[in-house]
Order: sequence, then C-alpha cells, then structure tokens
Amino acid sequence: MAVESRVTQEEIKKEPEKPVDREKTCPLLLRVFTTNHGRHHRMDEFARGNVPSSELQIYTWMDATLKELTSLVKEVYPEARKKGTHFSFAIVYPDPQRPGYRVKEIGSTISGRKGTDDAMTLQSQRFHIGDYLDIAITPPNRAPPPQGRMRPY
Repeated sequence: MAVESRVTQEEIKKEPEKPVDREKTCPLLLRVFTTNHGRHHRMDEFARGNVPSSELQIYTWMDATLKELTSLVKEVYPEARKKGTHFSFAIVYPDPQRPGYRVKEIGSTISGRKGTDDAMTLQSQRFHIGDYLDIAITPPNRAPPPQGRMRPY
C-alpha cells in the first residue's frame, strides 16, 4: 500500500519564520553590491576571489525586509531617494557544483510606493551568512528591465 504526502509546495514555503530578538542576537555583516543602470552584476565579476567595487557593508539581521534594506541603501545614495526608483534584489551565492557563483532574483521594491515584496525577508529567501546581495537600481525616468529569469552570463 503506497502512502502519499499531502503537503503541498506552498505549505512547505509558508513555514513560519522565527522572530529575531535584535536586542539579543548579534547582527550579521551583509555585503551588498549595487549598480545604477538597472542590471545586476555579471557573475564573472565575482570570480577568483574578486568582487565588484560598488560594495556597501551593512550590519543587519536575517529578518531584515527588502523595504528596510532599500531605506539603508537610500541613506548612502541620495539619488536613489527619488520617488519611483526601482530596486531589484538578488542573492549571489557559491555554486555547489563548480567553482564560481550563482544568482537568484528574490524580489523588488520601488521608492515611495508599497509593493508585494516589501515585507520579504532574507531568511524567507534562504539567504545564508556569507552570501552576497546584489541590488540593481533603476532611476525613475528609466523603465526597469523586464521581470523574469536572469541570464547567468
């Protein structure tokens, strides 16, 4: 007699996040790389121990939301404060199969507007300490690149 699981993929993804006590939990160092032309960095820019020059170092917690990270980036880059600026987030992580890195788009925010990804957290996207965050910033006067899967370059 065969037994089948009735747990759906949606139920697995909706596993409740444990709240982080920011008073008692040490923050992690998040290495963030930004571009201001609307496209993420190429993966070869992370090859052989190199990283892009546009690095921001942010101390935060795993429950940091994309909206919270957006506001931290806007503190450093005043030009990104303009209403309508688009922020596209991706996790850059070591490729487990071969030397190099892989990228996974996780969501986006828009300055001055509420969005569906605003409350998304690093933890919910399976971010691991040591991964990088790549943020493609698109000014409001330019259309963001089409959504969908990124090219691996």
